[in-house]
Formats: sequence, structure tokens, C-alpha cells
Amino acid sequence: MSLLVHKLADLTAMRDRTTLDKALISTVNDLLQPQSAAIYRTVGEPGNERWFASAELSAGQMEPTSNSAWSELGSLARLSEHPLRAQTATGGQLSQSPDGLTTVFPLMGAPACVAVLEIGSNMALSDEARRLVSAVLRLFVNFQELLDYGERDSLTELLNRKTFDGAFMRATLDQTAGLQRVQHERRDTASIGSFWLAILDIDHFKSVNDNFGHLIGDEVLLLLARLMRSCFRFHDQLYRFGGEEFVVLMRCNGEAEAAGALDRMRRATEEFLFPQIKTITVSIGFSEVKSGDTPNGAFERADKAVYHAKKHGRNQVCSYDSLIASGVLQRQADNIGDMELF
Repeated sequence: MSLLVHKLADLTAMRDRTTLDKALISTVNDLLQPQSAAIYRTVGEPGNERWFASAELSAGQMEPTSNSAWSELGSLARLSEHPLRAQTATGGQLSQSPDGLTTVFPLMGAPACVAVLEIGSNMALSDEARRLVSAVLRLFVNFQELLDYGERDSLTELLNRKTFDGAFMRATLDQTAGLQRVQHERRDTASIGSFWLAILDIDHFKSVNDNFGHLIGDEVLLLLARLMRSCFRFHDQLYRFGGEEFVVLMRCNGEAEAAGALDRMRRATEEFLFPQIKTITVSIGFSEVKSGDTPNGAFERADKAVYHAKKHGRNQVCSYDSLIASGVLQRQADNIGDMELF
């Protein structure tokens, strides 16, 4: 009982989804000593859903690992390749393999995805062990929902601005680690891609609120957030920074790929029929995340690009780097070391 209390205290000390998932796996490992334990979340569009390992631990491992947050969808296992997980996710009930050595528990409460906890063992879990895991999972889900409440915009359920700095720094560290890995393996460094930060701003949004009211304005924001989820990839990180301003942090192989993804979003917005107001447009500015960059420096560059887009016709995508290269904008010193976004 003392071990359980200490592990639950450790679990509820976590402050973000990634570390919370890994803490749960460590807790299950310490309590049951299984052969393996992992949390799998479904990602991808309907018909092409995949299993993403957000935390996994096998016998002999010291710490849980996970799939890279920037994994390509095609590299992940399809739902149909793991029918026991799919059965649990669909039915919302615990499932076991015929030999009892694999047990899959449903994880409810995860926003915009289905998740399961899969435990592999040398013998079938006892009724007591299953009850213990189920009790831990209830606490885990409740705490997960508290984290989501603090990390997500209440209207759109996109990530909110206060989570951005930490995600930005984790992304750049992930990129640095990937670069060092491919250099060590003497592979082409272009294969790992680079990070790009984009700011998306609704054109003439004030007139929407003035002419149609704030309820219609909120509906526009909500529908735009849904468009963003459908246009961007599962690992692209989507934020609402307040008002009509949205931010995207994504990994792409070059400026052309980043511009293409952002222009798809622009066109999808332009073609979408919003209730009552019919159509809106968005202006988008973006910049590559540089080595040693800070959230403030990258945001300022993308902000200059979106300001240029709005001043020169709106409803367009502008690259800060291209604007600098063409001489339209003058490069300014980045605020390296300034960790405050605002």
C-alpha cells in the first residue's frame, strides 16, 4: 500500500501529457513487474488510423520510451494490425488475449483520440491485479482531464499559449538530437526536416463580431479550429493564442513543403461556407525555427510575415525567409536568450 501511495503521488506531480503517460507506465511496471507495458493512442484520419506509442516499457528497460512526436503516419502500425487494441478501443471494455498473457485496458477522457493501456505478462493477470490497474487508471484519467483543462483553449480545444514555450523547446531539442544522430550515422541531414512556426490570423474578424455578434464569432473560431485539425497532420501542434490568432508548430522538409501545407489551410478556409457570414479568409506568416532559437525570436519573425500579408492584400501565405531574401524585409537581430514570448 505504501508503494502505491508513493507512486500515485509521483503520478499526480506530472504537469504535461508526455511525462504523465510515462509516469503511468512506470507506476504499472513497479506495481506489477510485467513483461511489457505501453500506452497506445490512435492518430490519423478515419480509415487510416494508426497506433502511436506515447509511452512504452519492456523488461530490462530502465525508463519508458515513446514514438517520436514527429513520426510519419505511414511508419506507425495500422489499427487492424492489433485487433485486441482495436476491440478495446471500440468497445470501451477490458480485453484479454486467449492465453491471458496480454491485457488491454481502455483509457477514456483523452481529447480527440482513443487510447489504451496494454500489459504483457508471463501469466494471466489476477482479478486483484486488474482491479488495481483499473483503479489507478481512474485516477490517471481524472488527472489527465485536469491537465487538459489547463493546457487547452476552452472554446476550440486547441492547445493554449501558455503551453507553447515548453513545446517549442522540446521540439528544438528533438531536432538537435535527430541532427546529431544522422550526422553520427553519416546520413543526409536533410532527411530529418526542420521546424517551422506559422501564425494564422483571420482577416477582418472584428467586422464579424460587429456585424453578426460574438456568438457567431465564437462559432467561426470553433469551425476554423476543426478545419485546422483536418488540414494539418496529427503531429503538427496547433494553438489558439487568443482572439483570432492561431499558431502552428510543424516539421517539414523545406520551405516549399511548409508553404504548401499552410496554403492548403488557406484555401480550405476560403472555400468553407460558414453559417450566416458565408466566407472568411486568413492571412498566414511563417518562419523556419533556427538553431539556438527562442520562442520569442521565432514568433517575432512569423509575426512580421503575417503583418506583411495583411498589409498587402490579405488571404495569402508569406514566408519571412523569402521576404528577407527578396529584400522586402530587413533582417533584425533575434532576441536570443529572451525566453518570454510576450
